[in-house]
Amino acid sequence: YIPSLVLSIIAIVLFAIGLAGHVFLLSKYRTWYFVPVAVGTAMEIIGYIFRIMSHVDDPYAVPYFVAQVLIPFPILCASIYTIASVLIDFYGREYSPLPPKLVLWGFVGCDVLATALQVAGAALVGTAYSGRNGDPSTYNNILLAGLAFQVFSFALFLVVFAWILVKARASPQKVGVGFLASVGVAALAVYLRTCFRLAETAEGLLQKLSSHEVYFGCLEFAPMVVAVVLLLYGHPGRWLSS
Repeated sequence: YIPSLVLSIIAIVLFAIGLAGHVFLLSKYRTWYFVPVAVGTAMEIIGYIFRIMSHVDDPYAVPYFVAQVLIPFPILCASIYTIASVLIDFYGREYSPLPPKLVLWGFVGCDVLATALQVAGAALVGTAYSGRNGDPSTYNNILLAGLAFQVFSFALFLVVFAWILVKARASPQKVGVGFLASVGVAALAVYLRTCFRLAETAEGLLQKLSSHEVYFGCLEFAPMVVAVVLLLYGHPGRWLSS
C-alpha cells in the first residue's frame, strides 16, 4: 500500500505535542537522564516525515523504512529502562534481581544488537527487491531474527520490572500508583508494538499484516503514541523529584 498522508500528518502533530511536553518537563525538573524519551519522540516525528516522503516517492525505500520503524523504537525503550534503573536506586538494590546499571545498559545493548540485525535485514531485503542481490525472503529471516531477539529481551525486561514492583511493596520508600501504572502500561504498549512487528515479519513479505495500513495504525502508530503520552504523565521528575 501507499502510506496514508493523513495518518502521517496526525502522527507528526501528536508526537510534536508529546515532544513539547517532554522538553518542558525536562527543563522544569532537570531530569537529564530522561532525555532519551524526548530524542525518541523527535525521531518518531522524523520517521513520519520520511513516511510522507515514501507516500509521494517510493513506499519500499529502505532508508524510509529504517527511519520510520527501526530507529525511534530502541531510543524510547531506553527511557523505560532508565525509569527501571532509577526505581532500583529509589527503592534499594535489594528489591531488584539485577543492579541498576545492568538493567539499563544490558537491555540497551540487547536493543542495539536487535536493531542492527533489523537494519541489516531491511537493507538486504531492499537490495534483493531492487533485483541486485538474491532472494528477499532469505534476508527477511535476518530481520525476523532481530525482531525475535527484541521480543525476547523486552519480555525479560518486563519480568525484571514486575519483580521490582512486587518486591518493592516491602520497601519503606513509596511512589504513587499512578506513576507505576503509567510506566507499566507504556511498557506493555511498546511490547505490543514489538510483537506486531514480529508477527508481520514472520508472516512474510507483502502479506496481510504488511499490506493493510489499518494494522500499522492500530499496532504501530497507536501503541507508540500511548507510550509517549503515558510517559508524560509518568515523568520521573514529577514523581521521584526527591
